[in-house]
Amino acid sequence: MSESVSSDPVLEAARRGDRSAQDQLLRRHVQAIHGLCRRITGDDSDALDATQDTLIAIVRGLSAFDGRSSFSTWVYRVATNVCLDELRRRKRRPVPFDPNTSSDDQFSSRSSISGHSGDSDEIGRIADHLLIDQALAQLAPEFRAAVVLRDMCQLDYAEIAEVLDIPIGTVRSRIARGRGQLADLIGHSDTGNSTAPSDRQRDRR
Repeated sequence: MSESVSSDPVLEAARRGDRSAQDQLLRRHVQAIHGLCRRITGDDSDALDATQDTLIAIVRGLSAFDGRSSFSTWVYRVATNVCLDELRRRKRRPVPFDPNTSSDDQFSSRSSISGHSGDSDEIGRIADHLLIDQALAQLAPEFRAAVVLRDMCQLDYAEIAEVLDIPIGTVRSRIARGRGQLADLIGHSDTGNSTAPSDRQRDRR
């Protein structure tokens, strides 16, 4: 994941102001940026705006990137800050979650998709994504960002601490609390532990 300035000629050229290199660099990361923005903002339109703002911020900040962290980690930091600023600025509120409603009503999109013909595995994956998206929207932004960076972006704890500018202990706490809330919202007791083996393998620092 590490990308030093000196070892990446495209990054080095982009930092010097080469527009072609900048375009190439942004194309490398735009899909990951949009995925992160969509998960954190919880809204397709906001995600597009945040993605665009992130790309602009990256180009403007390239000359300041010193290579002390990986470029990918720096990109995630820029994108996360843009998304959190967007949430604060627009004062978005999660859709009310009614615990007295049946799971079929809470996640009606899942049952609706399941009624269509097609590959059952693919339908299940789509339904699960929709269910997770809806549950993520209920989390406080600080928990949502930590969970997304860990479980969707596969960053380790040290990288997340750098992205969010918080201690590793706080990262662990936010991820644990966020996963616990997701487990309660989705209604599956194994949700909060689904990535535990990966945690042990990736927690290198």
